[in-house]
Amino acid sequence: MTISERPYGSWPTPITSELVTAAAVRLGEVRVDGTDVVWAEGRPAEGGRIQLVRRTPDGATADLLPDGRNARTAVHEYGGAAWWVREGVVWFTDWADQRLYRLAPGGEPEALTPEPASPRADRYADGDVAPDGATIVCVRERHAGPTAADVHNEVVRLAAHSASEPEVLVSGPDFVAAPRLSPDGTTLAWLQWDHPSMPWDDTQLVVRDLESGEETVVAGGPGESVLEPRFEPDGSLLFLSDRTDWWNLYRWTPGADIVPVVRLDAEIGEPAWVFGSARYVRLDDGRIVFARWRHGRDGLAVRQTDGTLVDLELPFSAIAVVRAAGPDAVVVVAGSPTAEVGVHRVGLAVDGATSGVETLRPPRDLGLEPAQISVPEHITFDSVDGSGEPRRAHAQFYPPVSAESCGPDGELPPLLVQIHGGPTGAATPVLSTGVQYWTSRGFAVVDVNYGGSTGYGRAYRQELVGEWGVIDVADCLAAARRLAEQGRVDGERLCIRGGSAGGFTTLAALARDDTPFAAGADHFGVADLEALAAETHKFESRYLDRLVGPYPKARDVYVERSPIHHVERFTRPLIVLQGAEDEVVPPNQSEMIVEALRARGTPVAYLLFDGEQHGFRRAENIRRALDSELSFYAQVLGFELPPAEGIEPVVVENLG
Repeated sequence: MTISERPYGSWPTPITSELVTAAAVRLGEVRVDGTDVVWAEGRPAEGGRIQLVRRTPDGATADLLPDGRNARTAVHEYGGAAWWVREGVVWFTDWADQRLYRLAPGGEPEALTPEPASPRADRYADGDVAPDGATIVCVRERHAGPTAADVHNEVVRLAAHSASEPEVLVSGPDFVAAPRLSPDGTTLAWLQWDHPSMPWDDTQLVVRDLESGEETVVAGGPGESVLEPRFEPDGSLLFLSDRTDWWNLYRWTPGADIVPVVRLDAEIGEPAWVFGSARYVRLDDGRIVFARWRHGRDGLAVRQTDGTLVDLELPFSAIAVVRAAGPDAVVVVAGSPTAEVGVHRVGLAVDGATSGVETLRPPRDLGLEPAQISVPEHITFDSVDGSGEPRRAHAQFYPPVSAESCGPDGELPPLLVQIHGGPTGAATPVLSTGVQYWTSRGFAVVDVNYGGSTGYGRAYRQELVGEWGVIDVADCLAAARRLAEQGRVDGERLCIRGGSAGGFTTLAALARDDTPFAAGADHFGVADLEALAAETHKFESRYLDRLVGPYPKARDVYVERSPIHHVERFTRPLIVLQGAEDEVVPPNQSEMIVEALRARGTPVAYLLFDGEQHGFRRAENIRRALDSELSFYAQVLGFELPPAEGIEPVVVENLG
């Protein structure tokens, strides 16, 4: 194939916005039901709804939810664990009304929970079916009024097979999660925490004898985050804790001390933004299979019954879910740098090695050759803290890649600094057409795991405490400048993009007199920290107490770090993309920064997407957002778009 010289950014590519969304699904949770496997698919082509798919041992698959049903919960606004399954029966929360439904094989969904006093006032998540199958325990979030103070989170119990009024088992804590019943059904375990903590800060693991009512705080408290409690057959309790800096695995047995089960300098847990995390599982013979993040990459490992740890040789670099599938196998939701996420069955030999991988739900066949895929390089680089003291930060760097194009001789590619949300999230090295959309056109991309990100221990995650808008910005600037100094990217064409918390970092990085960035893209980001503290939902209503400071005591810090108060420093073009129904970062956050830049004559483009919440789910909106951002960079950086794609230009106001 002949390689043609073309300006960076204008390379023709098979990775169009149409390919990004065509037949795309977001694979989420997976459950094993006897010999069947059930997983969740978020489908952009169906308005972003979440469908459940059952696969039988013969390989046949079937959609479970009728048309119009959407297994998605709004608890904590971010949701997760909206469904569970047992012996062919599915229980799920429907997005439309947030009631809990039961779906038996061949039947229609039947509501188990009462119709709330107002629409969507009662929301359900994270259920566990009792051993005798008669009842369910789950989280209920009740909205008794319009403010965060009117929201009450509880653990409730209800009948599993018929409508009933839920019985409140746990109330009082600001938040509860992961209610789990012991194998004999007599003990309930759950997680709880209070404002201003988030679940990755301080949580408690509590157990209650359901007959006597006696409660025991097993683990957790100030300075310790506990996750994923799971009972073992003998009634002991496994859980994850970061008490030694890393989210590792421990066991509690009634009347005995807590003992470590897996201890290593790697992250097994992940921040509980959503319910239902499943990063480890115990097999019937006592072996434990777990995912662990180390050196910028996920892997799968086994703890043998003698305590030895065996790393499995697998192609996966990102693992979202681990479930037991019989005595010698697990099902995982996993992907690699060259393959999107799929559902796979991993067989396990007695010695801890793999006995084969069977793909149950393959990733899309994108029709791409290896030469068309940019594989990330995990980089570590020098940065500084808020006082200018040196520290280290991390990122995934993607060079531009094409099978048929190269840049002009003597030129370097533009760089997109990409900032994940969270801000406790992580940039994971798994094939993303959303990243390859840029690299295949001639952009370099650096996905920054700034201080505060997960995957490098609690101490690194805590670096952002009191420093949001400082540490994250410093690391993004340091990554961009380092790559420019190394001659890997064009220092005059550095751009920055991010969504949610990453949108705030984008705005904060542009609101500087010394910004190195030529342009930025803000996806539903925060412009005014004060407004966010006053308006956001309960789950995050006190989040900024730690990231910025207690409000209103630290009001001066909120004002100083809010980009809206520094619009005079915005001199670089900005595109803003926002969901009209976003309850996490409301549209007024985007609109206030857009109006301020319009008034100053700063180049700005704004797109508001009807029907979208926090993150775009509909195929047509995902396409429009990508293509509009590309059109924006083309106009700002001065390159031509491939005419064959027919991309509709976005209007950039005030662009001379």
